[in-house]
Amino acid sequence: MNIVVLDGYTLNPGDLSWEGMEKIGNYKVYDRTPLDDVGETISRIGNAEIVFTNKTPLPRQVFEECPQIQFVGVLATGYNVVDVQAAKEKGIPVTNIPT
Repeated sequence: MNIVVLDGYTLNPGDLSWEGMEKIGNYKVYDRTPLDDVGETISRIGNAEIVFTNKTPLPRQVFEECPQIQFVGVLATGYNVVDVQAAKEKGIPVTNIPT
């Protein structure tokens, strides 16, 4: 299982460890991903099946170009950064993971 965290700095500016994710699979944590560059977001997601975001938008284009995504976790109290309808159409659950 491949996991990507698109904007880990928001949740963890360096005082926590992401190493627990290695129990689930291979993971990559980016401190920040540009909010207005969908191409970069798609590139960073790569072949990840699990995507965590906080502020990085996941519009329909992400779900169309990354068909391997199986789960989206939003590291915040809301999930307005995710095109929930596009995710739903692909059968991808989107879940808040409040911090």
